[in-house]
Amino acid sequence: MNTRRDFLKSSSLIGIGATVPTFLARTAFAAPDAAKPGAKDTIVVVVQLTGGNDGMNTVIPFADELYAKYRPTIKIPTEQVKKLNDKVGLHPSLDGLAGLHEDKALCVVQGVGYPNPSQSHFRSMDIWHAASTAESLTEGWVGKALKSMNVPAFHVAGGNESAPLALNGSPARVPSITSIADFQLKMADKAGKAVIEGAAKSGGKPGLLDFVQKTALNTYASSQKLQEIGKNYEPKTPYPATGLANRLKLCAQLIDAGMGARVFYVSIDGFDTHANQGANIGTHANLLAEVSGAITAFYKDLSARGHKDRLMIMTFSEFGRRAKENGSKGTDHGSGAPMFLVGGKVKSGVVGDHPNLNELEDGNLKFGIDFRQVYASILDKWLGVSSKEVLGGVYKGVELLS
Repeated sequence: MNTRRDFLKSSSLIGIGATVPTFLARTAFAAPDAAKPGAKDTIVVVVQLTGGNDGMNTVIPFADELYAKYRPTIKIPTEQVKKLNDKVGLHPSLDGLAGLHEDKALCVVQGVGYPNPSQSHFRSMDIWHAASTAESLTEGWVGKALKSMNVPAFHVAGGNESAPLALNGSPARVPSITSIADFQLKMADKAGKAVIEGAAKSGGKPGLLDFVQKTALNTYASSQKLQEIGKNYEPKTPYPATGLANRLKLCAQLIDAGMGARVFYVSIDGFDTHANQGANIGTHANLLAEVSGAITAFYKDLSARGHKDRLMIMTFSEFGRRAKENGSKGTDHGSGAPMFLVGGKVKSGVVGDHPNLNELEDGNLKFGIDFRQVYASILDKWLGVSSKEVLGGVYKGVELLS
């Protein structure tokens, strides 16, 4: 027990189990080593688009005449599309992501979904979170991955948003935080509990309570570091004044602080656009603008801080929308839709084919790539985790990295 790391590995802070104190202990012993070779490992930031994002007005098949036919009032004019190639392009509100495409930092994975898709928000989201279509779902794909990664993770929440199923199963409960101050408060609260539990396990041995108290103070010393970061953090590029941008800025602070965390999870709601969805302007356009602006600022900020090649941002939604607009100038629940990957090492451009508009299935776009193939590539090739163990089967990966 000559070092804090030795103490944490053998003390009650680790023995407490799947609780926040365990997470904080791991965070604490990861932080001092952040400057050592191999410590600054790859990071995944998951951005959840809650509600079922309309993929066909996100990545637009402008060259297909059926696109305009299916969407007479919510189509995006061809001249406004941010073209990715001669067939598809991005919604004009995704101007920031279009710029990242030009910088070779955007990968667009088309037609992602899963067999026999559910049209229920809750069921389909659970399937994406758990990477499974089993009837009973209790563990998430991220949580399972964290079992072998042995690193902290963060859920950066908006308000009282609860942690997603995707994080369930982690050996240490992933904390949901809304700010640096919120994290410090939770650290202080759990640190006190850890001291009490450690003392209780001591059996009244003289001096051990004092030892546990001092160690706890060392363990949570990173809180002061975070406080300084919170006060002095100056982004290398301006962040928009939006909720998602604020959450990603907090992620940037935690990443740059060297806390040792390698998985971050954020979300943005509002994509259930059944009515008055809009086209180049309107509800959907505003949502896409928030996503694009936040991700672009986040990527540029961390790139300027030297994290470009260890960062991957992944977007997903529980399902897409139907190919044809409905009578309320919106779109109903669908299936196959695109995912975005942003980072210095992603394969730039378009991966996979856009779903064929001539071959709809009950009005839905057919998926071409199972989302678990994307997960498998991220797990195996980026995070260094066995996808077979996490996904419970073998899924052929997709070429996502340059």
